[in-house]
Amino acid sequence: MPILLYFLLKTLDRVNSIELETTKERIIPLAINCLIVLLVLQRVISVHEIVELYYFFLGILISTLTCLILVIIKFKASIHMIAISGLFMFFIALSIHFSININGILALMSIIIGAIATSRLHLKAHTYKELIFGFFVGIVPQLLLINNWL
Repeated sequence: MPILLYFLLKTLDRVNSIELETTKERIIPLAINCLIVLLVLQRVISVHEIVELYYFFLGILISTLTCLILVIIKFKASIHMIAISGLFMFFIALSIHFSININGILALMSIIIGAIATSRLHLKAHTYKELIFGFFVGIVPQLLLINNWL
């Protein structure tokens, strides 16, 4: 689906490249992502069935909306860092909630977070500030929503 949306936006001249280098190019894909996540929350996942997954997707929606607001005010946070840090915080919460030891997975995810940050810096796609903002935009909503299901 994301690649199809990219080709649609490329055909409509809304994006220049797949990197979405400018903040202006990021507005429409982030808005579409917000709509998709909102539809998933309303139509696919019920708060009464899988509480953990519902609040994970709610955290994704909050992170995406925050990223969209940052883009509108011309700040480009790293979407890669938002995604991996949100998932990392969700895994930490799952390990606490179900009392399971997933330290190996958490250690591997820490390495992956470092690798993603390093690659974004190496490619000169982001600055340190954008990576740190992205990290916290991903973690904070998941952290705030933990009280609702943990």
